[in-house]
Amino acid sequence: MALMKVKFDLKKRVKLAQMLWLLYWISVMAGVLVFSMGLFFKIELRKRSELMDNNESHFVPNLLIGVGLLACGLNAFGGKICYDSLDSTKFAKWKSILKPFLICCLFFNVLLVLTAFMCFTMRIPLQFTLAEGLKNGMKYYKDSDTPGRCYMKRTLDLMQMEFRCCGNNNYKDWFEIQWVSNRYLDFSSKEVKDRFSSNVDGKYLMDGVPFSCCNPSSPRPCIQQQITNNTAHYSYDHHTEELNIWKRGCRDALVSYYGGMMNTIGILVLLVTALEVAVMIGLQYVNTSLSTLVNPEDPESESEGWILEKTVKETITDIMAKMKGMGKGNQVEEGAQEGGVATVS
Repeated sequence: MALMKVKFDLKKRVKLAQMLWLLYWISVMAGVLVFSMGLFFKIELRKRSELMDNNESHFVPNLLIGVGLLACGLNAFGGKICYDSLDSTKFAKWKSILKPFLICCLFFNVLLVLTAFMCFTMRIPLQFTLAEGLKNGMKYYKDSDTPGRCYMKRTLDLMQMEFRCCGNNNYKDWFEIQWVSNRYLDFSSKEVKDRFSSNVDGKYLMDGVPFSCCNPSSPRPCIQQQITNNTAHYSYDHHTEELNIWKRGCRDALVSYYGGMMNTIGILVLLVTALEVAVMIGLQYVNTSLSTLVNPEDPESESEGWILEKTVKETITDIMAKMKGMGKGNQVEEGAQEGGVATVS
């Protein structure tokens, strides 16, 4: 028994084909949107690629770009088929490739679902790549005179100001690295000598942060040096007072920014998937309704359309049987080849 069988006359078939033609071109525009979102996300990642530990994060935007282009091509082709289905003579040339095309559409929908899943789960690998990338980037903050690293200070400062964040996990990350270049330190100063000698790695560490960590909304002038020294500032206690630097870590800020973007794109891809499934089912109805005309020579005659010729269970059973038959056929061919080789020898 066919699954979701529907009876059609000429009027219903024409309306279905016209509606599908419109939906296919809407799907083309949806493909353009997915392509654009993938391109936009790739550009956003490239803006801060030096703060990421690897290039694997570009896999998802590249996938979105590819899926968007594929959606445009498949839907434009499907729209042409629906347009030609209004004329039975034109539609005859598409009959032989409709089944393979529908199978391609089915696999494409599976790819869309996987793409959406990867969009929703990208936050996890992004956390690791940003954690390592930001950690390395902060080490190079002081190397403003080193070729290949001179851009890192500007990149980190702009990022901290834009995302209102400080450090990797929080502002205290700056306490653990030397972020001031030796070029700007007075080595004749006792304080500078003491800081170098007190550190086993010979680094100039201090409880301070770059200017880009300062919160401009704070009414108090920014305290970015000697943050943990209460006596260095008037009426100040860093344990109880609200600091006038950003407390949020940049990794958390960037993951939230990119994660929110990917969740939005993931929802968009799921909506596109629903649209693709709808047009695929509609095209199957067009195909079956034109293939089952009571009188093939009379385009106005009635017909029946369905999604599957048999029930889901029967269809799966048939597919499994065909796969087993193909496996047995391959075994027979291999046995025949081995027998032929034995006979020759």
